[in-house]
Amino acid sequence: MEKTVIKTELAPGAIGPYSQGIKTGNMVFISGQIPIDPHTSVMEHEDIKNATRICMNNLGAILRKAGGDYNNLVKVSIFTTRMSKFADINEVYAGYFEKDPPARAVVEVSALPKGAIVEIEGIASL
Repeated sequence: MEKTVIKTELAPGAIGPYSQGIKTGNMVFISGQIPIDPHTSVMEHEDIKNATRICMNNLGAILRKAGGDYNNLVKVSIFTTRMSKFADINEVYAGYFEKDPPARAVVEVSALPKGAIVEIEGIASL
């Protein structure tokens, strides 16, 4: 099956040897998005709600470039260094789904790239 690289300037560029997203068939696999504002290249290091919002917006930009939106997500993984802020992450995350949110995992990790406090990746079906 053929694969297509998904790339948009409306999300931060890859900081390593990976693509923002890959589309194969009707599936889109979106690499983990850390809270870097694509317009300023500034990362949110303190406010978990704002960091979650930036990650979700970056994820959405890649989804739109692939021809989908948040409703196409079937699986999301969230990694955070601050599980104590789980309720805040949930509050922001829930705002991206009117109904039937995707399957999801939230995992606390000891560290994330560039000192990020949250990273979000997704899988979508178009």
